[in-house]
Amino acid sequence: MKKYELLKNETIEVNERTLYRILALRDFGDVRAGEKGGYVESEKNLSQEGNCWVSGNALVCDDALVYEDAQLSENAEACGNARVFGNAEVYRDAQVSENACVYDNARVGGGAFVFGNAQVFGNAHVYGVGAVCENAQVCENSQVWDRTVR
Repeated sequence: MKKYELLKNETIEVNERTLYRILALRDFGDVRAGEKGGYVESEKNLSQEGNCWVSGNALVCDDALVYEDAQLSENAEACGNARVFGNAEVYRDAQVSENACVYDNARVGGGAFVFGNAQVFGNAHVYGVGAVCENAQVCENSQVWDRTVR
Protein backbone atom coordinates (compact mmCIF):
# COMPACT_ATOMS: atom_id res chain seq x y z
CA MET A 1 0.00 0.00 0.00
CA LYS A 2 1.26 3.46 -0.86
CA LYS A 3 2.23 5.67 2.08
CA TYR A 4 1.44 8.98 0.36
CA GLU A 5 -0.25 10.49 -2.67
CA LEU A 6 0.25 13.67 -4.69
CA LEU A 7 -2.43 16.33 -4.20
CA LYS A 8 -3.15 17.47 -7.74
CA ASN A 9 -5.06 20.53 -6.47
CA GLU A 10 -2.23 21.83 -4.21
CA THR A 11 0.73 22.80 -6.35
CA ILE A 12 3.56 25.31 -6.56
CA GLU A 13 5.71 26.34 -9.52
CA VAL A 14 9.50 26.11 -9.12
CA ASN A 15 11.77 26.86 -12.09
CA GLU A 16 8.88 26.27 -14.51
CA ARG A 17 8.14 22.89 -12.91
CA THR A 18 4.96 21.94 -11.09
CA LEU A 19 5.43 20.42 -7.64
CA TYR A 20 2.64 18.72 -5.71
CA ARG A 21 1.93 18.74 -1.99
CA ILE A 22 1.90 15.22 -0.56
CA LEU A 23 -0.66 13.61 1.73
CA ALA A 24 0.06 10.64 4.02
CA LEU A 25 -2.27 7.72 3.36
CA ARG A 26 -1.22 5.67 6.38
CA ASP A 27 0.70 5.99 9.63
CA PHE A 28 4.48 5.49 9.49
CA GLY A 29 7.33 6.83 11.63
CA ASP A 30 6.16 10.12 13.17
CA VAL A 31 3.69 10.75 10.33
CA ARG A 32 -0.03 10.09 10.70
CA ALA A 33 -2.56 9.27 7.97
CA GLY A 34 -4.14 12.45 6.64
CA GLU A 35 -1.10 14.62 7.42
CA LYS A 36 -0.02 16.94 4.63
CA GLY A 37 3.65 17.10 3.80
CA GLY A 38 5.86 19.24 1.61
CA TYR A 39 6.18 19.23 -2.17
CA VAL A 40 7.58 16.79 -4.73
CA GLU A 41 7.67 16.93 -8.49
CA SER A 42 6.70 13.27 -8.83
CA GLU A 43 6.63 10.00 -6.92
CA LYS A 44 10.18 9.33 -8.16
CA ASN A 45 11.40 11.99 -5.68
CA LEU A 46 10.20 10.36 -2.45
CA SER A 47 10.26 6.64 -1.77
CA GLN A 48 7.04 4.89 -0.82
CA GLU A 49 9.19 2.63 1.40
CA GLY A 50 10.71 3.32 4.83
CA ASN A 51 9.91 6.30 7.04
CA CYS A 52 11.29 9.03 4.77
CA TRP A 53 9.18 12.19 4.57
CA VAL A 54 9.12 15.72 3.21
CA SER A 55 7.31 18.15 5.52
CA GLY A 56 6.47 21.83 5.91
CA ASN A 57 7.31 23.76 2.74
CA ALA A 58 10.30 21.55 1.90
CA LEU A 59 10.55 20.49 -1.71
CA VAL A 60 12.18 17.82 -3.85
CA CYS A 61 12.43 18.15 -7.63
CA ASP A 62 14.32 17.17 -10.77
CA ASP A 63 15.90 13.73 -10.25
CA ALA A 64 16.58 14.23 -6.53
CA LEU A 65 15.58 11.33 -4.28
CA VAL A 66 14.74 11.05 -0.59
CA TYR A 67 14.58 7.50 0.74
CA GLU A 68 15.03 5.09 3.67
CA ASP A 69 14.33 7.13 6.85
CA ALA A 70 15.58 10.55 5.69
CA GLN A 71 13.67 13.74 6.45
CA LEU A 72 13.39 17.11 4.69
CA SER A 73 11.56 19.78 6.66
CA GLU A 74 10.73 23.47 6.97
CA ASN A 75 11.96 25.17 3.74
CA ALA A 76 14.69 22.69 2.79
CA GLU A 77 15.27 21.77 -0.84
CA ALA A 78 16.73 18.80 -2.69
CA CYS A 79 17.14 19.12 -6.45
CA GLY A 80 19.29 18.05 -9.37
CA ASN A 81 20.53 14.50 -8.80
CA ALA A 82 20.84 14.93 -5.03
CA ARG A 83 20.36 11.97 -2.71
CA VAL A 84 19.21 12.19 0.92
CA PHE A 85 18.95 8.84 2.68
CA GLY A 86 19.64 6.79 5.78
CA ASN A 87 18.57 8.75 8.86
CA ALA A 88 19.74 12.06 7.38
CA GLU A 89 17.93 15.33 8.06
CA VAL A 90 17.90 18.43 5.87
CA TYR A 91 16.04 21.31 7.50
CA ARG A 92 15.40 25.04 7.77
CA ASP A 93 16.54 26.72 4.52
CA ALA A 94 19.24 24.18 3.64
CA GLN A 95 19.71 23.05 0.05
CA VAL A 96 21.18 19.87 -1.40
CA SER A 97 21.71 19.91 -5.16
CA GLU A 98 23.62 18.68 -8.19
CA ASN A 99 25.13 15.26 -7.37
CA ALA A 100 25.49 15.84 -3.63
CA CYS A 101 24.60 13.17 -1.05
CA VAL A 102 23.56 13.54 2.58
CA TYR A 103 23.26 10.23 4.40
CA ASP A 104 23.76 8.08 7.49
CA ASN A 105 22.88 10.26 10.50
CA ALA A 106 24.07 13.53 8.94
CA ARG A 107 22.23 16.80 9.47
CA VAL A 108 22.28 19.85 7.19
CA GLY A 109 20.44 22.96 8.36
CA GLY A 110 20.21 26.69 8.56
CA GLY A 111 21.03 28.20 5.20
CA ALA A 112 23.73 25.65 4.37
CA PHE A 113 24.32 24.45 0.80
CA VAL A 114 25.64 21.03 -0.20
CA PHE A 115 26.31 20.75 -3.91
CA GLY A 116 28.63 19.49 -6.63
CA ASN A 117 29.81 15.98 -5.79
CA ALA A 118 29.97 16.76 -2.07
CA GLN A 119 29.03 14.23 0.60
CA VAL A 120 27.92 14.76 4.19
CA PHE A 121 27.65 11.53 6.16
CA GLY A 122 28.27 9.74 9.43
CA ASN A 123 27.16 11.94 12.32
CA ALA A 124 28.33 15.12 10.59
CA HIS A 125 26.43 18.38 11.03
CA VAL A 126 26.60 21.29 8.56
CA TYR A 127 24.78 24.42 9.68
CA GLY A 128 24.58 28.14 8.99
CA VAL A 129 25.47 30.00 5.84
CA GLY A 130 28.32 27.73 4.82
CA ALA A 131 28.67 25.39 1.89
CA VAL A 132 30.08 21.96 1.20
CA CYS A 133 30.93 21.76 -2.47
CA GLU A 134 33.02 20.28 -5.26
CA ASN A 135 34.31 16.87 -4.09
CA ALA A 136 34.40 17.67 -0.37
CA GLN A 137 33.40 15.15 2.27
CA VAL A 138 32.24 16.05 5.76
CA CYS A 139 32.02 12.91 7.84
CA GLU A 140 32.15 11.12 11.18
CA ASN A 141 31.40 13.59 14.00
CA SER A 142 32.54 16.69 12.11
CA GLN A 143 30.70 19.98 12.47
CA VAL A 144 30.83 22.79 9.93
CA TRP A 145 29.32 26.10 11.01
CA ASP A 146 29.23 29.11 8.66
CA ARG A 147 32.21 27.90 6.60
CA THR A 148 32.83 26.68 3.08
CA VAL A 149 34.47 23.28 2.59
CA ARG A 150 35.80 22.39 -0.87
